[in-house]
Amino acid sequence: MLSEHIVRYLRQLRPAPDAEIVEMERYAREQRVPIIDPVSMEVLLFVLNLAAPRRILEIGTAIGYSAIRMAKALPDVRIVTIEKDRERYERARFYIEKMNIAGRIEVILGDALDAVADAAAAAPFDVLFIDAAKGQYERFFTLYEPLLAEGGLVISDNVLFKGLVAAEEPAGNKRLWNIAQKIRRYNEWLMARSDYDTVIIPVGDGLAISKKRGERE
Repeated sequence: MLSEHIVRYLRQLRPAPDAEIVEMERYAREQRVPIIDPVSMEVLLFVLNLAAPRRILEIGTAIGYSAIRMAKALPDVRIVTIEKDRERYERARFYIEKMNIAGRIEVILGDALDAVADAAAAAPFDVLFIDAAKGQYERFFTLYEPLLAEGGLVISDNVLFKGLVAAEEPAGNKRLWNIAQKIRRYNEWLMARSDYDTVIIPVGDGLAISKKRGERE
């Protein structure tokens, strides 16, 4: 994990975001809505620009922050994103329509554990971005990985989970500790998969980038 003064330095270096993005970040802070860390977002966008995906599936819309950032950075991309909280779903729709990109982002209202058939209508996807209930990452991966194109990417946010995945014993909050243990098992499961190459980048709350290997002779 990066020290706080390094994080502040990196945040100062990032390109100045649009006023609408600043508004979303402010809303997320005030309403305590979890969105991807701004520095992690820049890393994610850099990776996506290299990969040049045409279709992205996101698990966990929240208020639409990451979906909108991806759509604005990749003008040819189409995004399907799933959110189970109605209030956040409505807020995401509000921002998407406000920024005139509703034609490129489809928001599905529902629990991602039950929405596979809805997402499958737009498959295959070049990228699967997982940023929802931390204790369900392995299930999300297993459910939606079959919708991924050969050579596609799975990107998982929060895989270092406040640094608790590296702790050897609980440090006060039992609920956070239990989630951290599930994320830790997910990381180990992910790194052990022979059909994916995975790297974990210690930026923000941790990003795991997994590339599907495809068939090898």
